Amino acid sequence: MSMSLNFVEKINHLYQSFIKYDATQCDRIKRYRNIEPDSAQYLAMQIRIQQSKKVLEIGTSTGYSTLWLADAVQVTEGRITTLEIDEERTIKAKAYAQDFKLDHLVDFWVGDAFDFLAQTQEKYDFILLDAERDQYLKYWPYLSEIMNKQGGVLFVDNVISHTAEVKTFLQAVKNDQRFLTTTLSLGAGLFMITFKDYIR
Repeated sequence: MSMSLNFVEKINHLYQSFIKYDATQCDRIKRYRNIEPDSAQYLAMQIRIQQSKKVLEIGTSTGYSTLWLADAVQVTEGRITTLEIDEERTIKAKAYAQDFKLDHLVDFWVGDAFDFLAQTQEKYDFILLDAERDQYLKYWPYLSEIMNKQGGVLFVDNVISHTAEVKTFLQAVKNDQRFLTTTLSLGAGLFMITFKDYIR
């Protein structure tokens, strides 16, 4: 059964352990920097509402958001591909997915997200971008092509908490007349992007 009390209790406990770890790290890069719980739950709800089947996550970290997304695609009979450059974090994320019995729904990919985006031929119904923000502009031409043109959506995390770092990227997206955008004040701020027209 999806979104059971057991899932919520377990994932809340896991999140607290990640927060405690991050508090011990002075170096930002060494922190897990997982998405906030309210944002994660909102994204999982969106997958259910949109009945998304092909989901892409850019920035697995230790898999907190991956678990929320996997729990959602369990309902929609979908699948997730999640990208992470740090192999050690991917190993951790795989272990958590196995513990939650969600690993059969997730394809873990280790490497530079740019390499994946430049070569993939897939179209995704739902994309979560939560990676190194200085790369977003470079990703955008590819992200705009792999979004499903029939209702696909892209969410970008940390757009309120790190406004200056994403300002140029957000402006480039807003200037692209093919898309509608909005900013949601959940967690660290979610930026939502979808096609203006339903393109066949």
